Amino acid sequence: MPPPADIVKVAIEWPGAFPKLMEIDQKKPLSAIIKEVCDGWSLANHEYFALQHADSSNFYITEKAQNAQQLHERIQSSSMDAKLEALKDLASLSRDVTFAQEFINLDGISLLTQMVESGTERYQKLQKIMKPCFGDMLSFTLTAFVELMDHGIVSWDTFSVAFIKKIASFVNKSAIDISILQRSLAILESMVLNSHDLYQKVAQEITIGQLIPHLQGTDQEIQTYTIAVINALFLKAPDERRQEMANILAQKQLRYIILTHVIRAQRAINNEMAHQLYVLQVLTFNLLEDRMMTKMDPQDQAQRDIIFELRRIAFDAESEPNNSSGSVEKRKSMYTRDYKKLGFINHVNPAMDFTQTPPGMLALDNMLYFAKHHQDAYIRIVLENSSREDKHECPFGRSSIELTKMLCEILKVGELRKYTCSQHGCEACQAPSFQVEFPLTQSIPKVPTALAWRSVISGGDCPSLGHGSLFHCFKATLTFPSQYLLTYTVLRPCLCCPACQCHHRPLAPSLTG
Repeated sequence: MPPPADIVKVAIEWPGAFPKLMEIDQKKPLSAIIKEVCDGWSLANHEYFALQHADSSNFYITEKAQNAQQLHERIQSSSMDAKLEALKDLASLSRDVTFAQEFINLDGISLLTQMVESGTERYQKLQKIMKPCFGDMLSFTLTAFVELMDHGIVSWDTFSVAFIKKIASFVNKSAIDISILQRSLAILESMVLNSHDLYQKVAQEITIGQLIPHLQGTDQEIQTYTIAVINALFLKAPDERRQEMANILAQKQLRYIILTHVIRAQRAINNEMAHQLYVLQVLTFNLLEDRMMTKMDPQDQAQRDIIFELRRIAFDAESEPNNSSGSVEKRKSMYTRDYKKLGFINHVNPAMDFTQTPPGMLALDNMLYFAKHHQDAYIRIVLENSSREDKHECPFGRSSIELTKMLCEILKVGELRKYTCSQHGCEACQAPSFQVEFPLTQSIPKVPTALAWRSVISGGDCPSLGHGSLFHCFKATLTFPSQYLLTYTVLRPCLCCPACQCHHRPLAPSLTG
């Protein structure tokens, strides 16, 4: 008669003594087994002893190792109830690094990925008659996988395209269990952040358009993980791809969706969501760096046409004098007069005002955006200031250039990516605290003062209006395109970033449009 399945024969060695072949009951506590072994060799204080594998791994045998072996067998049970209970236990125990190491040594990660890749099809056939069981089983499987991978024992580069496609399919489904969706988003985020090869494969399976519907739900955890995946894709994308992604986000009205379904939802914003929004804003603002560091080429006709457009909008200059020898000087004189009214330093060739970096061409982009999207306010500012005496003027061109430069410094455009987490080497982590109001398109006080303009020149604060008054006097003169503007928030330097999946500590945010 064969021995019970829980009884195993094990050879045990002790230095200076003959090895023993012992029958061990795996149902017994490990401490009882060790005491029995020690008693056989008359060794006192059994609590100071442990069993160790004699093979090349030299791993110590613990209660968790026993549990790992048993769970590895139980999750392969043919009984659905037994399998479900085993996966539930596995999801809980996988948080322990000792257990995780033992389970991974049994090739447990491969077993879980195989269950996700192929096993789910078999279970899906039973979904109609046991739908809750199927959903729980897959949820526990993915939870255990996430917990095991979080220990950093196994490389993310080891996973197959079939596994990636399966995880992506859960995210792309219109109706899926919330817990499965949350774990799938977490897995995709980790894949993208931890492997360049997996980023490329995930980017082929997941599009921004497929992620955005998850932001329109009511579950903030799902919304947070969705934005985290968008941030991860953004962070790992090549430079040329990032601008393309920003344009897609603008076309999909991501800002409006976030404002409507996240920021203005009838619930508090948790710290992790505030951090993910901040990271998204950092990544999009940093797209402005190239324009900020690009000098204007006075010989580039396309760039000069932007200045001509500013003049046309301000003065409705549709018609030009005839191109005759007698009118050339008149036209130059008219241009010089108009450029002075627009507030440029160089009245003859205003292109020279944009050769300093920062803010470079970004200042001109902002001026044109404001002139086109807030035309009445733009014309009013130019005309009001062009009719004042020099000592009272507040020139649109010069103030816009200076304010663009100041805002780039405050928002750390192009600099946040250079801050790295000293512990984990993560980007966009140790950002300075700042407070900014978005969007910068509110009404302007009727009479901007000469003090405020002199403050722009000197780089100080307006003594009559207080700190930050320049932004209130001129906040309509500088307008970033709307896709870059997400939140109004005050943030402390956070401790780490999404790549670490650790806790962040922003101040309680006040998020508005």
